[in-house]
Amino acid sequence: MNKEQMQKKYISYWERNKKTSGYLLKKDIKNLIYRIIRFFLLFGMCFLILQPIFNKISISFMAEEDLYNAMVISVPEHFTSANYLLAAQFMSYFSTLRNTLLVSLTIAVLQIIVCTVAGYGFARFEFPFKKFWFACVMLAIIIPPQTISSSLHLHFRYFDILGIANLTMGHTINLRGSVLPYYLMSAGCMGLKNGLYIYMIRQFFRNIPKEMEEAAYVDGCGTFKTFIRIMLPDAKPIVTSCFLFSFVWQWTDSFYSKMFLGNVKLLSIQLQQIGEKLSNYMIYTLNQATGASVGYTECIISTGTLMVIFPLLILYLFAQKGFVESLSSTGIKM
Repeated sequence: MNKEQMQKKYISYWERNKKTSGYLLKKDIKNLIYRIIRFFLLFGMCFLILQPIFNKISISFMAEEDLYNAMVISVPEHFTSANYLLAAQFMSYFSTLRNTLLVSLTIAVLQIIVCTVAGYGFARFEFPFKKFWFACVMLAIIIPPQTISSSLHLHFRYFDILGIANLTMGHTINLRGSVLPYYLMSAGCMGLKNGLYIYMIRQFFRNIPKEMEEAAYVDGCGTFKTFIRIMLPDAKPIVTSCFLFSFVWQWTDSFYSKMFLGNVKLLSIQLQQIGEKLSNYMIYTLNQATGASVGYTECIISTGTLMVIFPLLILYLFAQKGFVESLSSTGIKM
């Protein structure tokens, strides 16, 4: 656009503004103010979310002397990758990563299968005490799992079904320390956040027109075939979303993992023990009687935290499209 065209556009703008008694200028000023406010709000929110992560990344590459140097703020003076090597050693990172991936993946798949079936049942079928059972689902969302931790501990510590084990073997079965209790809970829709997944999937299916199912029934499809071939493909966005939630929450969970999976090394459990292992390493290996300093302990913990969440960041980069689509297409119809 040359100078003459810009002048014509400028004159035309003020002529249109004059004809509207200044309304055009007021509207543009309001839009400009709105954009400025939106920019600062979004910038502030992004800063609050990303600043702690950037801070941990900076600390993870600092040597111990940089942590107590007032001149070092964000950029390390003595750049080192030894913190990652120590954190990987203390967490047995690669073997623990393999265990965590296997457990999180299988638990997430199992939870999504049973929750999808349950959510579809609540959305489409009528059965006795339907409202009561759905109220139980809501209670599973509201009530924290810590309130039933004692009963879960006793139930799986002295596991028995209808007294069969005690009758045949003379004693109950101790299932704690293995993955089996968590699989049983997930298969019964009582795993981590299962109530939320049922609720989300139910809301999604309620927004799908019933005419689609009726047309399938007319064409000769049964209930199961209609669910598999008609309803389930349409539910791909919400199933993807719930799977990601399940996988991530299981990846970072420490409550159920510590209660049931004590003998299985997982990243969330190993991360909690990294400070103690660092102190023992400093005392018994490096012969430092005082152990690790507070700042250096926090540095290694920050490094371990980054190593735990790094696979999740990679997962999100590949799955973000389906995740955003699922959130935009999930309704809140009651």
